[in-house]
Amino acid sequence: MNTLPLAGLRVLDFGHTVMGPTCGVVLADLGAEVIRIEPPEGDRTRRLGGFGTGFFGTYNRNKASLALDLKDKRGKAVLERLVPTADVLVENFAPGTMERLGLGWEHLRTLNPRLVYCALKGYLPGPYEDLPALDEVVQMQGGLAHMTGLPGRPLRAGTSVVDIMGGVFGVVGILAALRQREATGEGQKVQAALFESVAFMVGQHMAAGAIAGSRVPPMTARRITWAIYDVFTAADGQVFVGVTSDQHWQRLCAQFGLEALGADPSLATNGQRVAARDRIMPELERIFGAMTVAEVLERCRAARIPCAPVAHPEDLFDDPHLAASGIMGETALSDTLRAALPMTPLRFETAGITLRQQPPRIGEGGAAVLVGLGLSEEEIATLRGAGVLTLPEENAA
Repeated sequence: MNTLPLAGLRVLDFGHTVMGPTCGVVLADLGAEVIRIEPPEGDRTRRLGGFGTGFFGTYNRNKASLALDLKDKRGKAVLERLVPTADVLVENFAPGTMERLGLGWEHLRTLNPRLVYCALKGYLPGPYEDLPALDEVVQMQGGLAHMTGLPGRPLRAGTSVVDIMGGVFGVVGILAALRQREATGEGQKVQAALFESVAFMVGQHMAAGAIAGSRVPPMTARRITWAIYDVFTAADGQVFVGVTSDQHWQRLCAQFGLEALGADPSLATNGQRVAARDRIMPELERIFGAMTVAEVLERCRAARIPCAPVAHPEDLFDDPHLAASGIMGETALSDTLRAALPMTPLRFETAGITLRQQPPRIGEGGAAVLVGLGLSEEEIATLRGAGVLTLPEENAA
């Protein structure tokens, strides 16, 4: 067998920005046929600048594009012909948007009772459900920014972590609903949300606060759990070293010529080492400071001590492990630029996750979808001529 687990599923991806497209791209990487539904001018994510420049290329590989004007009754009619052929629909519009388009769950379930409709929102149903939300908004609201920043200076995480997590939770919900459909024959609406995703992630800190009976400090000012769990300055960069067991400690001392510290009974346990950090840390800072990052890593890894270079995202392009793992796909970010980007980080015995199709141009693959619905070349040309449908020039009927 050489097929991916979700081969044969058809997904309509109404996602935009990060959350919805993340859900769609994971399903696509796992083998589903994902059709990106976007307006005739293309999704606005295609035109973002700043840190959003890479959003579209990162989260839209392995998808086709159907660029339809859903505010036009002819475009909506095409979509309503497509829905009965689909297994899953994903959307992350503001609350009420799909309903205003006449494409909400209650209507679409009448067209396809087996449809799994995944609504990705800012909040699950409750007092906040109609409030606008963004990744950064809920990082502040859910305590993640507090835990990331310095005391009194909340800071968002350095990637769209909540959008991505919310999208992946959407995948989990979809797969569970598909599994249940096998038993019932019926689809259902599944919801995931940004705020609740943050709450799930900071649950460990909530538990710590409950146990301590006090408000937990940011990770940047955290109470010390392990004596050595720090970033060190080496001769040519920075390196993280974590010593989380007594065995790590003994191997560290043996590897770096600290046998006297290793034999000291007053440093035998982690708790004792935490109390003696003022003795231990200057020694390690001196030793690591005289070595290159590569040397520190080589010796820590030889001793099976957790460690890592402090890298920039661009360093991952040349990471030998990522290259060997097979998850990197040479992705077209423009007509002239390609870059190896990570795909869904899973591995199956039966088939490998690959980049089967580049992020689509506006409408790329849409003609084939419409032909599959039974539309003639003349009907497609009429829709295109009326501005209801966009196709790449070479695919225009």
